[in-house]
Amino acid sequence: MPKAITTKLKRELLSSAHVFASAVREVFETAVLNEVAGGKLTSVQLKLLYLATRADGHTIGDAAALLGVSNAAASKTVEKLVRRKLIQRTKTWEDRRASRISATAAGRLLVEEYEVARHKMAAAFFNQLSAQELRKTSELLDRLAVAILSHGAKPDEFCLQCDVYYRENCRFEALSRRKCFYKRSRRNRQASPAPDHDET
Repeated sequence: MPKAITTKLKRELLSSAHVFASAVREVFETAVLNEVAGGKLTSVQLKLLYLATRADGHTIGDAAALLGVSNAAASKTVEKLVRRKLIQRTKTWEDRRASRISATAAGRLLVEEYEVARHKMAAAFFNQLSAQELRKTSELLDRLAVAILSHGAKPDEFCLQCDVYYRENCRFEALSRRKCFYKRSRRNRQASPAPDHDET
């Protein structure tokens, strides 16, 4: 007979999850980002740069949907990357007030360098576990994330950024039968007769 899930076990799990997330964010990602960008690029700017390298034609609204911020805040982040010549804006023929964003050659190179540095650093600690252990851990983390997200007030209005940042496909769509917020938001924007306008 399976053992009951005690309050102590729940606390231990939440503590482990918090420590893991902090280690990934504060140690792993920050260290890699500092290595390739010398502390001159934030994690938010990196996510937007990832978006710009995936495909041309994204708008300020797409960036805002991904980052979970207003169009004005996304536009400010875009402008900082434009000044660093990592992304470029192109005015649309439909509306000269709107623009599409795309990565420059320098921006694509920085993302490639980040990927190489990230895989190299990850190998140092991932090699301590077997491929089976890593796969199982990945699956368990996904299931727990979906379970937590499903209990939110508006689970379909939150972007996990898996499709753009790390993964080629959003596995959470299959696990939870929820529609990817980022993809849905972009489809709605493309179907809308009124394109997004820059807010600077």
